[in-house]
Amino acid sequence: MVFASPIFLFAFLPIFLLVYYISPRFMRSMIILLGSSLFYAWWRLDFLFMLYAIIGGSWLIALLIERYRDNPNAKWFLRVGVSANLLTLGYYKYYNFGVSSFHSMLESFGLEPATGIVEVLLPIGISFFVFHAISYIVDVWRQDTPATKNLFDFAAFITLFPHLIAGPVLRYKDLAWQFTSRTHSYDKFSEGAYRFMCGFAKKVLIADSVAPLADAAFALENPTMADAWLGTIAYTIQLYYDFAGYSEMAVGLALMMGFRFIENFNNPYISRSITEFWRRWHISLSTWLRDYLYIPLGGSRKGKVRTYINLFLTMLLGGLWHGANWTFILWGAWHGIILAIERIVGVDPNAPESILKRYSTMFMTFIFVMIGWVLFRAHSVESAFAFYYAMLGMNGIGLSDALIWQVKGIHLVAMFAGLLLVFIAPHFEKNRIPVELSKGSMAMQTKPGMIIQVAVFALFIVAVTRLIAMSYSPFLYFQF
Repeated sequence: MVFASPIFLFAFLPIFLLVYYISPRFMRSMIILLGSSLFYAWWRLDFLFMLYAIIGGSWLIALLIERYRDNPNAKWFLRVGVSANLLTLGYYKYYNFGVSSFHSMLESFGLEPATGIVEVLLPIGISFFVFHAISYIVDVWRQDTPATKNLFDFAAFITLFPHLIAGPVLRYKDLAWQFTSRTHSYDKFSEGAYRFMCGFAKKVLIADSVAPLADAAFALENPTMADAWLGTIAYTIQLYYDFAGYSEMAVGLALMMGFRFIENFNNPYISRSITEFWRRWHISLSTWLRDYLYIPLGGSRKGKVRTYINLFLTMLLGGLWHGANWTFILWGAWHGIILAIERIVGVDPNAPESILKRYSTMFMTFIFVMIGWVLFRAHSVESAFAFYYAMLGMNGIGLSDALIWQVKGIHLVAMFAGLLLVFIAPHFEKNRIPVELSKGSMAMQTKPGMIIQVAVFALFIVAVTRLIAMSYSPFLYFQF
């Protein structure tokens, strides 16, 4: 089930909220677990049991870590818990990739690949809920949060449907107290509804409207320079409004249930460096990678050369987390190399700059990000480099006839509206108030004016009308 679907909007959500609010407080974790299980099982019932196994195993491991913390062999519980989760993720997400790469190697040596190997189906959202489980186990080991004895609260945290299948990547310590003392109010519910409508409009009116243009450009056999750059810009807008829209819907749904999530996006396309970009894009993942990968690797504590290597490895593995394809590995390497170079030359995202330098560095960063998105979008390394070849004008410069007939006015309007909103949206977000969730984690409280609320509601109605007319509106990040 997806947020941008009639079954969710007109059946699941209203029924769930009704049952949730008429239930006694002590039963609400159970209601969350049951409702979220139905939400996930709507796609595949069998994978629900795999999700339950991850929940039960991680919960038990954390209790054992806390109980036997003083035992010299207690670290083995940590190793077993983290390894079991990583092996589960590795099997489902990278088995097909490993087999395919092995077959390609055999063929390169003139050998026949094995036959009869069954492909493994990737469970939706496995990358996210495995990371949730790992962070919980590690945080209990670090004593950043106590192990909960309430299995229903922990199960409700992992399965909480707003973040279950596409994030944000949350930590139990940020929500633990909210399971016992969260507040429910009209103001909080209305704020959540507003945030949900904002994200829904971004997803349906911008991302879905731009998607056909990006798909058409990347499907061309010999795109021209104009084709390639138009497709790249379209995909850049599509990906941002698709994922940021989903994240905003998740934040809104959580607020409607009394939870407050950390923000996942903070206007990333106005960044003046790749370092700043990763402080603004997919914030929950970048902080997860920092705290559970970059810092354990040594961070910046072991000398300059090791710092550069750690930055590169963190982004390389972050790319691999996004998908089992060499394109994602190269995308991670691209960002890792730039981050290391920025650290070498001493780029400071917070340094004051002249207006000219500010906009020139912003433009350059935007170009670097778009170049990386080509790898993110392409189906193979070969097709990605063929697209780069086209971006350099090697197949001609002007728009090709193969693309012109597929370009519609709504595609261009949505793309330019998305670009414009990238730069003007920050001016409308000055009404946000920081809210501390736990040490090192911040959320934002939004208090929009009446005019903005009316405008967003009108756009939401238009988006719902358009959704009903569409056959399907998937989210890009479900494949990760």
